[in-house]
Amino acid sequence: MTLGKKIKEARVKAGYTQEQFAQMLGVSRQAVTKWESDRGIPDVENLKTIGKLLDISIDYLLDDGTELDLSVTREAVDLTNYEGSKFARKVKILRERFPDAECHGLISKKKLSKSEKVLDEAIGWLTDLGFGAVDLAKAADDMKEQFFLVDDDKDQYLVHISDEFIETRKLRAHIEKSKKKGSSYGRFEIGDREFRDGGIIKQ
Repeated sequence: MTLGKKIKEARVKAGYTQEQFAQMLGVSRQAVTKWESDRGIPDVENLKTIGKLLDISIDYLLDDGTELDLSVTREAVDLTNYEGSKFARKVKILRERFPDAECHGLISKKKLSKSEKVLDEAIGWLTDLGFGAVDLAKAADDMKEQFFLVDDDKDQYLVHISDEFIETRKLRAHIEKSKKKGSSYGRFEIGDREFRDGGIIKQ
């Protein structure tokens, strides 16, 4: 059973709606929906709180082989404190935290599951679009999220900035730059996402 299914099963068993559970955790209902549908993973603090609220252990939640990554930090952000487009505001937040590092904007897409791939190919074939609605819907959803690859010489970080938070994940293994593309990282995968280098973010 996946982490999301375990959270949902325990929440339902405890008698909480998604809305009630979200309020107890201090997160949005959409965040709970993403966790329960395995489109996102709670951070360390939320996992601890989930365990307490639902009377289940973190070991139980993660015993499918998922590792609890203590190198992930998440903090709230307020985009209204910055000027410019939404992207420009997120870049300013990034630069506050990594003023001297080389930062690359990333184009991100969540990988389709096997069943989604089959459905996506069938829809694409039936509609003559060449792509399916599932892939298109995921791409549209992914455009709301902004990811960056930060390289400060010694360490690399995958930084995810949404409208509500910044999440920084220290990478255990370095992503190597493509020899063919010079200063670009080309294409790579981390977890359940595919990334393409969108270019260096200028100072």
